Amino acid sequence: MSLQTAEPTPIAATGLELPEMGAARIQVDDKMIINCRADLNQLVPFKYDWAWDKYLNACANHWMPNEINMSADVALWKSKDGLTDDERMIIERNLGFFSTADSLVANNLVLAVYRHITNPECRQYLLRQAFEEALHTHAYQYVIESLGMDEGRVFNMYREIPSVATKASWALPYTQSLSDPHFHTGTHADNQRLLRDLIAFYVVFEGIFFYVGFTQVLSMGRRNKMVGTAEQFQYIMRDESMHMNFGIDVINQIKFENPDLWSKAFQQEMIQLVKDGVDLEYQYAVDTMPRGILGLNAATFREYLEYIANRRLTQIGLPEQYPGVTNPFPWMSEMLDLKKEKNFFETRVTEYQTGGALNWE
Repeated sequence: MSLQTAEPTPIAATGLELPEMGAARIQVDDKMIINCRADLNQLVPFKYDWAWDKYLNACANHWMPNEINMSADVALWKSKDGLTDDERMIIERNLGFFSTADSLVANNLVLAVYRHITNPECRQYLLRQAFEEALHTHAYQYVIESLGMDEGRVFNMYREIPSVATKASWALPYTQSLSDPHFHTGTHADNQRLLRDLIAFYVVFEGIFFYVGFTQVLSMGRRNKMVGTAEQFQYIMRDESMHMNFGIDVINQIKFENPDLWSKAFQQEMIQLVKDGVDLEYQYAVDTMPRGILGLNAATFREYLEYIANRRLTQIGLPEQYPGVTNPFPWMSEMLDLKKEKNFFETRVTEYQTGGALNWE
């Protein structure tokens, strides 16, 4: 008689369990960010107020790509003398990377991370983030379409341009690992596997890989070039900054609840992960900007990436790796404070209503 080996039972709740009639009500202490056995379909009581606050803030920051006026960009893009070849390459390469990058992040959230985060208020934010990743892909498509670009060529750049392909290829194995249907958290090694993926995506992919492209396009906007595209990127950067901060809070909470995961060897591995990310993004800067442009050059970007990397490392409790670097682009910090730049609602093409302002008649 042959014995069949049963599939391992997940240690954590999934949210797909049948209701247990007569079960006790959820208590705050029952909740955990990973490996939680409590019912995941009950949002309250809150344990992680920071996750709920970030969800509410994200909802309050809602915007849509077609509310941003692109007419000046269209005229400039079609003008023979409006932009240099180097400026055009910056716009095209960044649209080529970002148009698929947000899909990669969304895939990671929906197909991998969501089912392993066992807390409903954190899942609530992840759902909002997944929507925003779709919104960002919509924004890039809207820019590409507005400018009359060859959509197929731009969207396929991550399979044609080496520096774009390399960043996408770097991120995919982490999603593939966690999307394995047989993978579950619960052991020391598997919990570290999840933590590694979160650091790869939130700290490196969204916290480092996006910043060269953001800086390049926003620098053009500051010089009154491609202002609509720059405004799209500005709102996307605000969203991505919130995603990154949420992810860092999740990472630090997992560390707090599972201190055994944060071993010296694992810390060294994560430091190297961040340093590898800096090297890849620097190569992207070199490839997209072979000559100095807009007051920017690859060497300056190297310092900026090292400055950003130091911040990311300290945010997750790791030591800085690049002593003495400073921020060569202090204006980038102001770009995140949109009120300091302009009132978004003054530039919208259409009025936008929410909540009680809606007229249902």
